[in-house]
Amino acid sequence: MQETSQSESSYTVPETAYTALGFYHKISQLRADTWNALKRDLGILVKLNDESRAKNLIKAIDVKLTRLEIIEDYHAFPSKEDFRHLWSLFDRDEYVLLEKVVKRLVRALISESYRRRHVDLSDSDANAEDLETLDALAQLRRGHPASNSAAQPYFELLIVDNLSPQEEEVVREAFRNMRRPEDKFVYDVVTVRSFEDALIAVLVNPNIQACLIRYEFPYKSKYNLSALRNYLEGLSEKELENQTEAERSILLSSMIHELRPEIDQFLVTSGDVEATASRDIRYFNRIFYRETDYIEQHHTILRAIDNRYRTPFFDALREYSKKPTGVFHAMPISRGKSVTRSHWAGQMIDFYGINIFLAETSATSGGLDSLLQPYGPIKKAQEYAARAFGARQSFFVTNGTSTANKIVVQALVKPRDIVLVDRDCHKSHHYGMVLAGAHVSYLDSYPLHDYSMYGAVPLHEIKKTLLGYKRSGQLHKVKMLLLTNCTFDGVVYNVRRVMEECLAIKPDLVFLWDEAWFAFASFNPTYRPRTAMNAARTLRERYRSDKYREEYAAWKAEFDELDPDDDATWLERRLMPDPDQVRIRAYATHSTHKTLTSLRQGSMIHVFDQDYRQKVEAPFHEAYMTHTSTSPNYQIVASLDVGRMQAEMEGFELVHAQVEAALSLREQLYSHPLLQKYFRVLKNKDMVPAEYRESGVESYYDPVTGWNKMEEAWARDEFVVDPSRITIAIGATGVDGDTFKNEFLMNKYGIQINKTSRNTVLFMTNIGTTRGSIAYLLDVLIKLAKEFDNLWEDSSRPERKIIENRVHSLTQELPPLPDFSRFHDAFRPDAESATPEGDIRRAYFLSYDEENTEYLRFDNGELQGQMRSGRDVVSASFVIPYPPGFPVLVPGQVVSEGILHFLQALDVTEIHGYRPELGLLVFTEEALSAPPDS
Repeated sequence: MQETSQSESSYTVPETAYTALGFYHKISQLRADTWNALKRDLGILVKLNDESRAKNLIKAIDVKLTRLEIIEDYHAFPSKEDFRHLWSLFDRDEYVLLEKVVKRLVRALISESYRRRHVDLSDSDANAEDLETLDALAQLRRGHPASNSAAQPYFELLIVDNLSPQEEEVVREAFRNMRRPEDKFVYDVVTVRSFEDALIAVLVNPNIQACLIRYEFPYKSKYNLSALRNYLEGLSEKELENQTEAERSILLSSMIHELRPEIDQFLVTSGDVEATASRDIRYFNRIFYRETDYIEQHHTILRAIDNRYRTPFFDALREYSKKPTGVFHAMPISRGKSVTRSHWAGQMIDFYGINIFLAETSATSGGLDSLLQPYGPIKKAQEYAARAFGARQSFFVTNGTSTANKIVVQALVKPRDIVLVDRDCHKSHHYGMVLAGAHVSYLDSYPLHDYSMYGAVPLHEIKKTLLGYKRSGQLHKVKMLLLTNCTFDGVVYNVRRVMEECLAIKPDLVFLWDEAWFAFASFNPTYRPRTAMNAARTLRERYRSDKYREEYAAWKAEFDELDPDDDATWLERRLMPDPDQVRIRAYATHSTHKTLTSLRQGSMIHVFDQDYRQKVEAPFHEAYMTHTSTSPNYQIVASLDVGRMQAEMEGFELVHAQVEAALSLREQLYSHPLLQKYFRVLKNKDMVPAEYRESGVESYYDPVTGWNKMEEAWARDEFVVDPSRITIAIGATGVDGDTFKNEFLMNKYGIQINKTSRNTVLFMTNIGTTRGSIAYLLDVLIKLAKEFDNLWEDSSRPERKIIENRVHSLTQELPPLPDFSRFHDAFRPDAESATPEGDIRRAYFLSYDEENTEYLRFDNGELQGQMRSGRDVVSASFVIPYPPGFPVLVPGQVVSEGILHFLQALDVTEIHGYRPELGLLVFTEEALSAPPDS
């Protein structure tokens, strides 16, 4: 019976989608899948007797080898020499031997045995079979806790030089000969010959951790590298030809740093090394004069890698756990004493193991440190975190980003300071405003009525609000702009543009970016420019340049000709801040535990504030002391330290895999007919209105061209959607989001999600998501789609009518999302003012006296009757329905018809601040009419 090639029947890579390296986001999956397909094709070929069938397979094998050769040009294993050997076997029609070598190679890639030993692919490797068995065992052991740290960490060194194949082998061998068993790390060498090849190498090969730039090299690659289009904008081959060797090397270094700032870079030059050193070489760790001193280069590279690999506090805690100590203080559980001696609590040590108890202590000496006043390993760990995230200062927080947000607000905001706040931000910000006594001016995000969710706050809205304060003479009172980036649903701001245009109106405005769900973004070149720390650093450098001063002078001359009293002057054109007045003051809070490696509640605060030392350091320290426990969990601190190290060493690889997994899931959901019937993935155009998409990109994916539009949108648009957050509209199922989450996903199949709206569910990939996880989710969704199909087919006519009514309700009868109404005049600093801020603190604490409040029900028309009589009904508490999970009412806010209609239409059972048996807590009319101090 003739065999059918599995690769031909089930695996295809659209040629038009991935010309050469094309769109690099799925390159690692393309690499793995193509190797597996090649192995399958060869396995079938060697068993075939049909000559016609064999010819087709040989052509398919040729295509796959050609594609893989391009990819492997940028990897150390298999090497260029290995690939020449594969081609030699193919050209000699030695398919049996080729299949054997490819199987060995694929196993080495899957098991990653090439990281631990040299994998010989030659025909004469007598130990190949034994080593293949060892590789198989290593593959099984991967993921087992005992094997995770046994081997020396492996990385690859990129060398950029126009070398011949023979010279490449000489250089590789020279560095290999430098290896010593006592080295902390082991590495192999990748060589590329051009400027473009160097950039594509750091994009597609996450193993590259160091780069050695040598001598002269051409600009162009021999491949069609369309993936670099967005990164090479403004560069030309002719321009680079006129540059000196040093200038070209420095430019390449800066671009590698832009793509992957964690890579350690070194320059080897034969020119005037002193003159080169006097240039802007900030991204080089060191300059070497000529190439002969391989020993010095080897040890310098290893030291640089070790500087990122260190985990100061985790190392200190491990050392402390090994010390014999006597505990005559708190914590009976320290050293495990209270459980190891217990007749009843032994299961705790059985479950957790002994190390967690050996490391559990209240000590701040003996090699450890104090989180409240760090001076040793915690201080060093926080400095490393600042380096990793591009901040000037970073601080660890052990009780979540809710606390991190309150720390930042208390450090920066005084009572009666005006703060512009994204209304649908996390509730911790609203409570932070109460604690700080801020006067809050709420900003409305654009609504997505069809999906019962909000997007983000348009820049036009922010500028209009700032302009209102400027014209009312109160701009000096505005202290901070607080926005969520990215939102829970994945809408991401153009952070740099928001900061730039706001600073043109108020040059010292402070920005607090809640990046609770965006910590991972610092480790991907597409995401990174839209992070707070990267935007702050970029703007700081931009405003210090002579080029910007020239641009600003030209812009200012044109701007001064316009009417300053005309709103269009400010709102309809891009604004530029005065470089002599602007101050960059940006803060970001990260829920590290949400998107990177950390124990639960592990968070960080990142600071890039030019005025931090002069104005903020002391109040920040006091705020940190206010909200931080005197008994912080050292395991959380240690996990933050390790999480930072992991992000610096392999964050690029892990985030890349996270995005790949999301793109694969989206691709299947876009194309599967049964899934499309019930589950519709929301695209860019669904979540970002056209007026905020300057690029015009409606979807990152196209069935013909693949995933090739993401960079264009992320470079230009006011808002973009993070593709790793997959929002699926499920209205066609007739099941609401909360029910689908609990009864269908969790209870039936053990799939955990968090965010839902009335008719959507949100799936998020993270750095721990595997291809197997994606496959399982797709399998579950297909099963559910079949269940819904069967339910419809088996239903009677009346039952079908019920289903139709549910679908109609979830797709057509969606309550309009309400905007913020207004603060009641009793809680406005100046009732006559045209500006909208309110004193949320006074309203919050006024409700503590029960004589000032009463309950009004709206299910029986009581509240509506009061509103019809002309009464301003004012909320006395936060009212937070889940979903959407943010306050639709805050203390002091007037209940509007729109808000009331929204609350009535909600079909969720969890509404914080609302008691169904009593109603809404509102202020009495007497309380609202009483003088403020009464």
